[in-house]
Amino acid sequence: MRLSTEGVITVSDPPHVSCGPDTAIDEKRLEELIVEAQTALPIELPALVNRCAWALGLDTALIYLVDLQQRLLIPLAETLEPLPVDHSPAGWAYRTISPRVATADDDPVIWMPLVDGSERLGVLAVRAASLDETARMRRSRMLAHLLAMLITSKRAYSDWLAARTRVSAMGLPAEMLRAFLPPRTVGSAKCVSTAVLEPAYDIAGDAFDHSVVKNVLHTMILDSMGHDLTAGLTTSVAMAAARNARRSGGDLIDVVASVDRALAQWLPDHFCTGVLCRLDAETGVLRWVNCGHPPPLLIRAERVLAGALDSPPQPPIGLAGPLAPATRQVHETTLQPGDCVLLYTDGVVEARDADGAEFGLDRFTDFIIRSSAAGQRPAEVLRLLIHAILDYQRNQLRDDATILLFEWRPQHQ
Repeated sequence: MRLSTEGVITVSDPPHVSCGPDTAIDEKRLEELIVEAQTALPIELPALVNRCAWALGLDTALIYLVDLQQRLLIPLAETLEPLPVDHSPAGWAYRTISPRVATADDDPVIWMPLVDGSERLGVLAVRAASLDETARMRRSRMLAHLLAMLITSKRAYSDWLAARTRVSAMGLPAEMLRAFLPPRTVGSAKCVSTAVLEPAYDIAGDAFDHSVVKNVLHTMILDSMGHDLTAGLTTSVAMAAARNARRSGGDLIDVVASVDRALAQWLPDHFCTGVLCRLDAETGVLRWVNCGHPPPLLIRAERVLAGALDSPPQPPIGLAGPLAPATRQVHETTLQPGDCVLLYTDGVVEARDADGAEFGLDRFTDFIIRSSAAGQRPAEVLRLLIHAILDYQRNQLRDDATILLFEWRPQHQ
């Protein structure tokens, strides 16, 4: 199977077969392959995927995973070339999370998005000339769901999969921080949180975190002092302390206190700013603590509600001795269905063009509002936005730039 940058596929008979596939599903063979997949090495996935496709009555299948910056779709088959996310049928399927049918050599090729929960992983290219349209689509979707779960389980421990989705060397601070980062997108039927950060291979002090616990969405954004390994270590300790408190059943105030204590104890000369939020997805009640960070922004009905989530200033996280706050203030409001809350670090709005003009808060929020109004999903909005910020500063950010956007949508049941 060969694929060009235009998405044209040519197929020769798979090496493990000598005749065309039966249009019936080989359930016994498929079961054997699923069992085999549990212990298969990641590098064996391309061949295993084709055998699974054959058992489903499909001709061939290829996995493409998105790179760290979401610009390229990189094939697991190392002999093939990446495809652009922005200018290919494969990229359209990734961007829209919708199947895309293209034609190659008069045969249909289905580009099926690979999605785990709310996280976009890449796409699957499927060819099945012998099946009718309904069967092709149903079985391709079935295979994509199975492979998304398989890839997610294996990339947690596979250096090969991690390396395959990189296009540049990664700095040590970034390597350390990325070990702590959650998936870019998490969520449930009632809320979704998505985030991006740059420079992808050279981050040091910025990070984000989000997690769903029962009906509660926890989100956090951090910006540590400095831009070196110590800054990355500060952020890593802060994230670990926050998760430890959450997983022990702590409330929002307990989480912030845990991070304060951890940094004061283990890194007493270092601190970070941050915003920590807790959204009840049943009621829309939002509670947040702002520790010396730019205030969150509330977007409602395609406009920013100025000052809606402002709060009196509080010290950064991790200050020790007399500088440490006696208590932290927790603020509360109730969101309306469809509301979006935006967290960001100052590197986002302080990006400068060749003339020194800042990207600015107005340009930042206007981009999100216009993209959302055009029907883009939150994850795609942030992908486009972070690329716009990089382009604005000619891919030379002076500071880490991190954005986290979460949306409350109780009507999505």
